[in-house]
Amino acid sequence: MQAHNVRTLAGRDKHRHALRQYVIGFLASIVLTLAALWVGFAHGLPAGPLLLVLLLLAVLQIGVQLFLFMHITEGDGPPVHSLAIALAFLFTFVFVAGSLWAMSFHYMVA
Repeated sequence: MQAHNVRTLAGRDKHRHALRQYVIGFLASIVLTLAALWVGFAHGLPAGPLLLVLLLLAVLQIGVQLFLFMHITEGDGPPVHSLAIALAFLFTFVFVAGSLWAMSFHYMVA
């Protein structure tokens, strides 16, 4: 009976830790997204530093997603981690390159 209680308490602690991790990840994602919006809409930086700050915020957002939501530290081994990180960087590159490509059409219309 006592072993069952220990497992139940361990399960509750694990559940609380996971819930805490999701809440922290969610709040960090919101803060990083709002920071990127504020930096982009404030028009306080020239284009080069603005791009650098936005890329830094994007990399931080990737870290939050990988470690707090995708549980990159929990898995079957290093190949899984490497694949997940490679896919994250590929998706980021595609989103950034696609966004820059789509935004470049503004100059053709104007």
